[in-house]
Amino acid sequence: MEQKHKIAVLDGYTLNPGDMSWDALAALGELTVYDYTPTELLESRAAGADIILVNKALLYRELMDRLPDLKCVVVTATGYNNVDAAAARERGIAVCNAVGYSTEAVVQHVFALLLELTNAVGAHDESVRRGDWAAQQHFSYTLKPIVELAGKTLGIYGFGNIGRRVGEVAQAFGMQVIATHKHPERDARPGVRFVSLEGLFEQSDVVTLHAPLGPANTGIVNAALLQRMKSGALLINTGRGGLVNEPDLRLALEEGRLAGAALDVLSVEPPPAAHPLIGAPNCIVTPHLAWATLEARRRLMDICVSNVAAFLSGRPQNVVNLPTPQ
Repeated sequence: MEQKHKIAVLDGYTLNPGDMSWDALAALGELTVYDYTPTELLESRAAGADIILVNKALLYRELMDRLPDLKCVVVTATGYNNVDAAAARERGIAVCNAVGYSTEAVVQHVFALLLELTNAVGAHDESVRRGDWAAQQHFSYTLKPIVELAGKTLGIYGFGNIGRRVGEVAQAFGMQVIATHKHPERDARPGVRFVSLEGLFEQSDVVTLHAPLGPANTGIVNAALLQRMKSGALLINTGRGGLVNEPDLRLALEEGRLAGAALDVLSVEPPPAAHPLIGAPNCIVTPHLAWATLEARRRLMDICVSNVAAFLSGRPQNVVNLPTPQ
């Protein structure tokens, strides 16, 4: 009888907090699912598994040395900076990720954040609940000026799949779209004008961040760039928290140089209670949920199951660490 493959999910809660089934994955091997695994338990929980699924759990070189049975790591996300992919390649361990599952979900959240900044739906609802409308002489009132998106300029930093889709939706609102991009001629889109990074921040009424994070752009949205933004401009970040110098952004908000900011990602997650952007004026922070619609998580689950099945069939897919040439 053929021995079952051992599959361990080390931090499965964010993918499946209980509203989906693990059955498709369980059909591929002997499955153990942990909602969350602290660092000190990574080795014991991964021991003996030839396939592990991780989201944010750290798989470092020394840990891999102590997991001789490990053959494949499936990351339940697009980013895989929590896995030492080079060390995995040296040990013949395939690292597979998931791409494209969350585009529509993230785009939807971008505009949920933007519309909250412009229309303050939540604040007006709270006002009505406090009795402010009942106490009014007038049939209508606003807590602050409401801003139309039509005619405004949206600047996109990071013009990949999500950035391009954000641009399409922005055009449906009647916005002008500008973007930064390494390959403007190759990836030209109707109605999208490519500009420099400085020009993006100078010309935009709204800047939205969608670039991957790397050493070259960590903290790139700093005081110098923020000072280039128009008075009354808005900043949205659903990309990576590390793109923003967070103390610089708080100062810009405190000084009123920006009308508002909305972020779904922070440089440290979960953040410390004293994080500079939590409680900052005119700043909305949501807990890294833009990707997490039920539909997106179902797509992600399907991709991860497919990645495991492909590896077991000897035809691994979505491999991000190509094998070292022999």
